[in-house]
Amino acid sequence: MMNKTYYTVFSLAATLFLTATTSTKAQSADAPERLPEVKITGQLAEETPVGPYEQPEWTTHRRFSTTRVYLQRAPWEVEFEQWWRGRFKRDGTSGHLFQEELSVGLPYRAQLDLYENWVSDDHSHMRHHDVATELRWAPADWGKIPLNPTLYGEWKFVDKTQGPDVFELKVLLGEELTPRWHWGLNAIYEQEVGGSRTTEWAFSQGVSYTLIDEKLSAGVEMKFTHETAVGTRSNPEIKFVIGPSFQWRPWSWMHLDIVPLLGTTGDSPRVEAYAVLGIDLWSKDKHHGFVPTSTRSQ
Repeated sequence: MMNKTYYTVFSLAATLFLTATTSTKAQSADAPERLPEVKITGQLAEETPVGPYEQPEWTTHRRFSTTRVYLQRAPWEVEFEQWWRGRFKRDGTSGHLFQEELSVGLPYRAQLDLYENWVSDDHSHMRHHDVATELRWAPADWGKIPLNPTLYGEWKFVDKTQGPDVFELKVLLGEELTPRWHWGLNAIYEQEVGGSRTTEWAFSQGVSYTLIDEKLSAGVEMKFTHETAVGTRSNPEIKFVIGPSFQWRPWSWMHLDIVPLLGTTGDSPRVEAYAVLGIDLWSKDKHHGFVPTSTRSQ
């Protein structure tokens, strides 16, 4: 009787084991084979999509001094830039602009910039010229519309001793042409609201090539300007400047742009040079939220 009981228990256990094994094999046969993960390499870090708008990383810093591309700041990020622009004229005189700029990212693909501008020339000390506000807005995330158009408006509140106020409208375009090659173009309209009511039509363009990812890039910038004033509408000033453009990024949160442009027409300055130092003051860190960028590990 005992042997019969053992035999029954053994038979039941064997049946359960065979059933479980058959079921497992059937599930394995039905399940698709899992392939090993493939890691994509070769993409530049500065061309990797970042932020809520999926824009390439290089667009989050000003690449060209004369040409803006898309938005530089994600919502509530803050950047500071110090500008110098020198115009060295054909008569031997020169004029200098010093500009402090604060950029703040806003929701819904918008950005607000605030400027403080100072000027000097060969015959005067530094003097305050104007305070300006700029707002730009992109209709879509990066890559959704060809050339990534962005609308731009600016109003300069000019010191009354320096002339009338000025407003400026722009259409900003930009694109990655191929890996390492980046491009931007701006169409510009500027109008004085008083005085000689100077009107300016212009376009600027820049193209750059990345020499060292996130560190060094070089390219070419150019700007064409058609300028008239009351009483001289039929005799415009035509200016065209062109020259090399360099950007150095010693750290991910700092960039330095050096751009010497040469004048090619009689109305153009002999040389128009720019130096722009930009520092991220407050940016979105994926691990710690919004933090001062100087405290982030590099």
